[in-house]
Order: sequence, then C-alpha cells, then structure tokens
Amino acid sequence: MPVNLSVPDLLALHAVAGLRIATTMAGIRKANRRDLVLFALDEGAAVAGVFTNNRFCAAPVQMCREHLALGKGIRALLVNTGNANAGTGADGLARAQRSCQALAGQLALRATQVLPFSTGVIMEALPVERIEAALPALVSSLRPADGAAWAEAAAGIMTTDTLPKAASRQVSIGGRTVTVTGITKGAGMIRPDMATMLGFMATDAVIAPALLQPLLREAADLSFNRITIDGDTSTNDSFMLMATQRAGHAPITALDSLEGRTLRDAVVAVSQQLAQAIVRDGEGATKFITVQVQGGRSEAECRLAAYAIAHSPLVKTAFFASDPNLGRILAAVGYAGIADLDQNLIDLFLDGVHVVREGGRHPDYREEDGQRVMKQSEIAVRVDLHRGPAEATVWTCDLSHDYVSINADYRS
Repeated sequence: MPVNLSVPDLLALHAVAGLRIATTMAGIRKANRRDLVLFALDEGAAVAGVFTNNRFCAAPVQMCREHLALGKGIRALLVNTGNANAGTGADGLARAQRSCQALAGQLALRATQVLPFSTGVIMEALPVERIEAALPALVSSLRPADGAAWAEAAAGIMTTDTLPKAASRQVSIGGRTVTVTGITKGAGMIRPDMATMLGFMATDAVIAPALLQPLLREAADLSFNRITIDGDTSTNDSFMLMATQRAGHAPITALDSLEGRTLRDAVVAVSQQLAQAIVRDGEGATKFITVQVQGGRSEAECRLAAYAIAHSPLVKTAFFASDPNLGRILAAVGYAGIADLDQNLIDLFLDGVHVVREGGRHPDYREEDGQRVMKQSEIAVRVDLHRGPAEATVWTCDLSHDYVSINADYRS
C-alpha cells in the first residue's frame, strides 16, 4: 500500500485554460484499461521538457528532443502506457513517427508539432496500429482540462502505480489567478537523472517562452532529481511543462522578478508534491524516508552522501525490518566518494534521536529509541558532515519483499 498517499481530490485539481485533455482505451497491452492520453494545446502555448540521461533512451524521447529543437510550436502531447518503445531501434523510431503523423492528421497539425511519450515494457514493438485505431475516439473526447480530466489522465499513464498522482496550486500574479496543475506516474525503475517516470505539468501563466526551460530545469532539480526508489534511471523519463499564456497578466520576462519568483515557487511546489508521490507509491514501499545531509563544502558532495544512503539495499532493508542497524548509514556515507571526509566530525540523527556524535555512538543513544523511530511510516535521516554550509535532501523508501515480487512478475 502507498505510504500516506490517497486518490487525488478532483475539486483540488484546478483547470488550466488553453489546454484540453482526453483519455481512452487502446488495448496497447491489456484490454479494458485507459492507456492512451492526449494533451491538446491552443495556438500560442509554449512547451519545455527535460528527459532521461540514460544513453539507451527510448524512441519517443529521441523524437521529443528533435521536435522541440525545431521550434515549430508544439500543439499536442500523446502518451501511451503498456509499451515503452525502448530498445526497438530504427523500427521504434518509425513507429513513434507514425503515431505523430496519425495524430497530426486528426488535429490538422504538422507531425513535428506532436510530442510522443511511452512507458511500459522495454524491447517490444509499439503496437502503433492500435494507437491509430483509437485516435478518432480520443480526439473526439477532448475536453477542457478540469479536475476530472486531469484525474483520468493521471490514471491513464499508470503502469505499476497503485494510485494516480496529481497536484495543483493557484497563486496571484498581477492581480490575476494563475494555475499550475500536473500529473505523474512512476513506482519503480526510479532514479530520475535529467527515471520509469513521466510528468506533465501545465500553467496558464503568461511567460516568455525562453524562460520555460530554465524554470523547468530548476523545478526538476529540486524535485524529480531528488528521489530514488531503486537507483535505476529509466530509458523513458520525461518531465514536461506547458504554458498556455491565458491567465491575462503582464508577461513574466525575468524569473528573478516578483512575478517570476511567485510562479517559480508554485511550479516547484507542484513538482515536489508529484515527485514525493512517486516515492510514497514505490513498488512494495512501506515507509517514506527523507534523507538530509548538511554541513558539506558543496551541495554536490551532500547529494553524493544522501544518494549513497538512499540507494543502499542494506539501509533500505533495515528500514523495512525496523532494524536500527544504523552503522549501515555511516558505511554508506563513507563510500559516497567524498575523498577527504573526516569521520570524526560526523553526526547522525534519526528524527530527533541523536545516534552518532563526532563519528561514534552517542553516549545517550539507546537502540530502543532508534527502533521506535524506524517503526514509523515516515522517517527523517539527518547527517551533519561539519565541513561547510551546504546541504541537500533526497526522498526515498524502504525495500521490501514485494518489490522483488512485483518486478519478478511484471510481464506476466
């Protein structure tokens, strides 16, 4: 069961003007489930994206990069689940292109104005003929991007997720209400390094198109690039930001302006809520763990230590068992790659319990205190390196028997 995560409240998912959404059943892998989603943008919208750093990236990732680089005005995003169209070579690219062409024909667009996205099983041919057959019904069911449409789309992009994931915020810019709403999917093969995750976020803010990419990059770095379930960076990771320019305020021309910071904070907040929802729904997860490393000379070395802890199977299985074998955390910090680390400076806290002081067991620490914290569903690990002013936070989950079962049976 997901850790303190519930089905999105439809009333809390705000509509984004200038965007329409549709979801349908195409039978891509399994019958009688929603597996094809369409986002259709009004003319004048701007789109930015960040994608996986996995060099064995999927055909749709390659095509998205190409179409975005052309700068022809993206008007549609087509998302399928059940098949990743990765590890499929030139045939996979041809199938992705064919889906773009088919949708462009339905919407009177150029194929280069369509972005394709896929998630699911790797190294199987995309059944593009099923997508083509489903497109007329999909296009005819397009509707404004209200709460119900967002919720259906969130369910339509799921794979091993147990719950749909969506989040929304509204802020005031220039006296106008500005909306940021987004959905994501992912529960395993997660270490976004821009993971299998997809994220789609839209805002009606009026913003200079050139600012969208740096805004999205910062949001990704503070959210999806701070989570890990199993340390595997997927072939298909994509995180998109659409700005429909419909809110009616004066254009945002600088991210460091008051208006730019207001939008930035809303985008980051939605991104972090979506990213944390992925961890809370991690395959087999029973605990949500926040790992904070502070006192580093740089944020980069703090991230190294935080990810070493968050990726360690020994640490993650100890959390699953509620076993306060906390020397595993120290070992992970030690092999993180900080060459001149002084172990005699390190402090370790488990929630409010001071476990390690100056590299050794705190004289007041009792194992029953550590076990009490580890039995909680939400746990905070804090490490202080005492080397400098930098810090970094990563969100992760435990590693259970169910994770193995889910992934062993994934294709059955």
